[in-house]
Amino acid sequence: MDSSSEPTAGTIPLAGAGNAALGLELHSGMIDPTPGPPLGDIHRMGRVAAGDAGAFRELFDIHAPAVLGMLGRMLRDRGLAEEVLQETFLQAWQQAGRYRPALASPRGWLLLIARSRALDRLRARASQARREEGMVRDEPGPRTVEPVGTADMEREESRSRVAAALAELPAEQRRAIELAFFEGLSHSRIAATLGAPLGTVKSRILLGMNKLRQRLTANAEERT
Repeated sequence: MDSSSEPTAGTIPLAGAGNAALGLELHSGMIDPTPGPPLGDIHRMGRVAAGDAGAFRELFDIHAPAVLGMLGRMLRDRGLAEEVLQETFLQAWQQAGRYRPALASPRGWLLLIARSRALDRLRARASQARREEGMVRDEPGPRTVEPVGTADMEREESRSRVAAALAELPAEQRRAIELAFFEGLSHSRIAATLGAPLGTVKSRILLGMNKLRQRLTANAEERT
C-alpha cells in the first residue's frame, strides 16, 4: 500500500465535512441503488481493504454521521464522540480485510466497532472515577503485605514486559501513550498537557501502539 495515500489520525475529517472539503466528487454511478446492504457499499469495502484511500473517504462521508450520532448518544460528550469516531475509522482502514458481508453490512460493522470503543471509554471513565473515590476515602496507615501468588507474579511479569517495550519507544510517543492509557486522559486533554496539536497527539498514540504491539508480539514469539 502506498503510505502517502494512507489516512492518518490527523487527516480523517470529522462528520459534517462535505465532499468538497475532501476534494472528492461523488458521481451517481459510484453508489449502487440496490435495496438492503448496497452492493456498491460492499464493493467499496473491498477497495478500502486493497488500500484505496478514495474509497475510504467515500466510506467516511456516507457512514460517519450515523456512527457519530450513536457515539454522541452513548458518550454524551461531543468532543469524546468525535475522538472515538476517528479511532473507529482508523481501525476500519487497518482491518478492512477482516470485513465479512455475510455477517453485517458495512454500516453495521462500523457501528459494532464504534460501540465497542465507546464501551471501553465508558468503562475507563467509571474505573477512573472509582480510583479517585478510593483515593479520597483512603486514610493513611500501615500497609499489609500480601503473599504473592502465581497469578500476581504473571501479572507483574506482563507489566514488566509492557514497561520494557514502552521504554524502547520515542519519548513523545511513550508519553502520549502513558497519558492516554495509564492516566486515562482524553486526546484533547493530552494535547493541552503536552502543548501539541490534537492530530499530532493522535498520530503519536497510533504509531506508538503499533510499535508496542509489534514488540510485544516479537517478545512472545521469542519466549516460545
